[in-house]
Amino acid sequence: MSKLPHIGTSIFTVMSKMANEYNAINLSQGFPNFPVDERLTSIVARLATENVHQYTPMAGYPPLLTKIAKLVLDSYNRVAIPETEILVTAGATQGIFTTIQALIKANDEVIILDPSYDCYEAPVLLSSANPIRVPLNDDYTPNWETIEKACSAKTRMIIINNPHNPTGKILAEADFVRLENILKKYPDLLVLSDEVYEYITFEEKHISAHTREQLLDRCIMISSFGKSFHITGWKIGYVVAPEHLMVEIKKVHQFLVFSVNSISQVAISEYQDIVDVTKLGKFYQEKRDYFKKLLEKSRFELKPCEGTYFQVASYKSISDEDDVTFCKRLITEYGVAAIPISTFYANGKDLKLIRFCFAKDNATLEAAAERLCNI
Repeated sequence: MSKLPHIGTSIFTVMSKMANEYNAINLSQGFPNFPVDERLTSIVARLATENVHQYTPMAGYPPLLTKIAKLVLDSYNRVAIPETEILVTAGATQGIFTTIQALIKANDEVIILDPSYDCYEAPVLLSSANPIRVPLNDDYTPNWETIEKACSAKTRMIIINNPHNPTGKILAEADFVRLENILKKYPDLLVLSDEVYEYITFEEKHISAHTREQLLDRCIMISSFGKSFHITGWKIGYVVAPEHLMVEIKKVHQFLVFSVNSISQVAISEYQDIVDVTKLGKFYQEKRDYFKKLLEKSRFELKPCEGTYFQVASYKSISDEDDVTFCKRLITEYGVAAIPISTFYANGKDLKLIRFCFAKDNATLEAAAERLCNI
């Protein structure tokens, strides 16, 4: 008997598989296709012959924990204690899974804001808890009245994703004020803040939960080196949480992976001495703007993108098809793979919107745009 009976193959897997079958340009799955920084690969090449291949301590390579604390301090002016408030994980997804497994009990309720990334619901269900899917407004701003109505004495956690995948939206100051007011009414409520795209913001920087004094004691932060350093295949991220929550998170982590692969931790620890994450936003903003310019003559309407490396586009002027059907036809007839936004909703809400990933080299973006402009 399945523990996740309604969950099938991920839409990302489906679209990438179709892209391969039809030799389509893959703008569906969120990974860069350009080379990793040579400074990082050089570090890895050197470390391959050094004594860095055994288990690290369970919570992470101690120098890396110290570097993460410095990164958090430099980025958000938050003091995080390396030994008790930081955990290195096998990707942000493992950090999310571990956190939910550790802190959510049977019959608890967890509020998930749709459209939402698909890794949130499964660990809630596997905890015998209840995911409460609350849709964002159609412009992807939170409807705090609806969110508050969904809260009850059973609500244990609200998951926020900022900057937001798939929409590219960032939360405003007013959003955090409303969230903090809800927390005042429900003293046992926690916040899981998924900020894996924290350094990929454009005209305005996102407001991190790290900077919200009222959240610090009740918030679990999720970050990703994979997203920040273009190394998604390394599957390495980190969690920052107050000690009383981190104690429980580490209990699950030690039995799930125990420790994350050692060479990547040592390499990233060294790399942080020479890399500047503050330049990442400018790098991706240039790609966002270039992709937008390439599509100016297309029939797609591009929606505002405030962060992440995803561009949401409306195809209303092209077709009345549902978005899944349209995306499949986009692959088979035009040779470009995208992701239908309806698959991020519990109810499959279809606004005729699809998501492109622009974390690609310019040649790939140009080739894809040429095909998209011919539709």
